Amino acid sequence: MNEVIRNQKAGSTSGSLDPQDWSAFRTLAHRMLDEAIDGIANVRARPVWQPIPDEVRAAVRTDVPREATGLAEVYREFSEHVAPYATGNVHPGFMGWVHGGGTAVGMLAEMLAAGLNANLGGRDHMPIEVERQIVEWMRGLFGFPQGASGIFVTGTSMANLMAVLVARTNVLGALARQHGIGSDGALLTAYASKAAHGCISRAMDIAGFGTDALRKIDVDADHRLDVAALRARIAIDRAVGFKPFLVTASAGTVDIGAIDDLRAIAELCRDEGIWFHVDGAFGALAILSPELAPLLDGIALADSIALDFHKWGQVPYDAGFLLVRDGERHRQAFAQPAAYLSREARGLAAGAVWPCDLGPDLSRGFRALKTWFTLKTFGTDRLGEVIARSCALARYLETRVLAEPRLELLAPVNLNIVCFRYRADDAVNREVVADVQESGIAAPSGTILDGKFAIRAAIVNHRTAKSDIDALVAAVIKFGMQRTGGLIEVEAPPLAAECS
Repeated sequence: MNEVIRNQKAGSTSGSLDPQDWSAFRTLAHRMLDEAIDGIANVRARPVWQPIPDEVRAAVRTDVPREATGLAEVYREFSEHVAPYATGNVHPGFMGWVHGGGTAVGMLAEMLAAGLNANLGGRDHMPIEVERQIVEWMRGLFGFPQGASGIFVTGTSMANLMAVLVARTNVLGALARQHGIGSDGALLTAYASKAAHGCISRAMDIAGFGTDALRKIDVDADHRLDVAALRARIAIDRAVGFKPFLVTASAGTVDIGAIDDLRAIAELCRDEGIWFHVDGAFGALAILSPELAPLLDGIALADSIALDFHKWGQVPYDAGFLLVRDGERHRQAFAQPAAYLSREARGLAAGAVWPCDLGPDLSRGFRALKTWFTLKTFGTDRLGEVIARSCALARYLETRVLAEPRLELLAPVNLNIVCFRYRADDAVNREVVADVQESGIAAPSGTILDGKFAIRAAIVNHRTAKSDIDALVAAVIKFGMQRTGGLIEVEAPPLAAECS
């Protein structure tokens, strides 16, 4: 035994993948970390996004590497071929999609999590306790009762799918996991607004119901789910023999950031005996802002909430989350006994409910650590201020659009998303979006609202400032004028002619 311990302490590297020269490795590792920090600190010095040259794509399309390559050479390839051509959401000019900007703190936490290399599928170790603590924090923030459960997942698309599965088990019973949805399941119907994210339809598909089982309800003038239309459609479906079982409300729609009337929908679901789920991918974290939290009135009545910490929470990708009011119903949807997952009274296999009882994954990374670091380091008050500030910037962009005759606002600004366009046809506006992106000045995206192509600016990055909004507006006007020769579609005030 002593010989075994001596050999372990000696740290023999025969057959190991550890560095042969720890000192040289440490030096290179410090350089890599320094340059990663520099990349964030000096992010404004580079384009938001740039097209990938053909030669760069070709450089990474090689045969499988049979032989070893020095770490320094691999890092050189990363620095030259990967880092300069990333999505760009670290940059304050990135406004195309609802992507968080991440933080240097989160980057360090991700590194520490990789060093631990913990599997959070189960067993008794502190990384799982960190995740459980965040579940408790979220339970308290959203006003859920004791016994509520939660779990980290890749993102809200997965969390929404899991909510559908929990609702399915709730209405059909646990035997549906063994026998399938059967004839009773074929009659189940779910509901969401026409503005809901496409992953809701996809979840219905994957869960075995088919996308036709999702009734897409009209929205009102504010792009919120029309509750009267929802009530009427549920009544029609019941009358012909269908069985409504799930309503998914949106807390921040993907197009314009609208928040459905959560309280009214909650009351309807309670009256009808229907599972009430909230897709709060980014909007749910408005709960951190005293200014914005009232917009989420009724969310505490939900049966489940899906959200992403990697959006408004600024946690590095990926860090999705599902919170379920009734932890036992959550467990019944996923727990599966297996000899190799047996729980013991003591030792590493001890512990209460394991995360693998609450979701489909047995192998799970330590996503909770970067979230824990973010919440602990900045505090929810400061994160709430960042969220409120992004909405203030959206209102600033709204004023810029309304004051500029060449631009047209296409939707009300609810939270942090502004949809507008250059006063020209759809084809011109599509080209303007690509022009702005390829310029590296900013990165908006496009969407369709009421049949019109819209330039969509989603302000999520905590680094974004008014100067970045001004740069976006100037770029849209510049490229719009280049595409139209300075002409606009509608008659404008005299100021338009003076500015031409």
